[in-house]
Amino acid sequence: MAGELWVSTFSLAGVVLGGALTAFTQRAAQRSADRAEERRRLSATAETRRSEQVQAIQEFLACAQLAEQAAYSRPKAWGADEDGWMTRAKEVMTKLWTADRGVALLCDPALEAPARVYGRALNQAVWREIGDVEVNEHLEEHKNAFMVAARASLALI
Repeated sequence: MAGELWVSTFSLAGVVLGGALTAFTQRAAQRSADRAEERRRLSATAETRRSEQVQAIQEFLACAQLAEQAAYSRPKAWGADEDGWMTRAKEVMTKLWTADRGVALLCDPALEAPARVYGRALNQAVWREIGDVEVNEHLEEHKNAFMVAARASLALI
């Protein structure tokens, strides 16, 4: 009878130990799967965020290019809306400032100041607030500063 009691006790202990090991293994597997899913989610979020930032920078650069074209095509005589140039220039500058706010909203805060300075330089060039300085001379430093900051901002992601 004592032998049967020991056999039953060892059998019960084996069942308890097996159940505990199974529960531990399932918990470890679930935690590992949860961590992997969290990494995938964070990676997808980061990629989406980077894509939004690249899009904001591209939009700003496209608007900056339009503003630069407006600055080069500005009529010499200032006055009436020469063939609609002023109307087009105002639209271009509105788009530029909207794109600038997109950069400020979506991108690294370190990119906001160079975008704003470049935008102001473009605004000065469009409305000829640069005196006798050539448009490209006036814009080059600001454009380069923005590009360097944009590259650095995108490299952080």
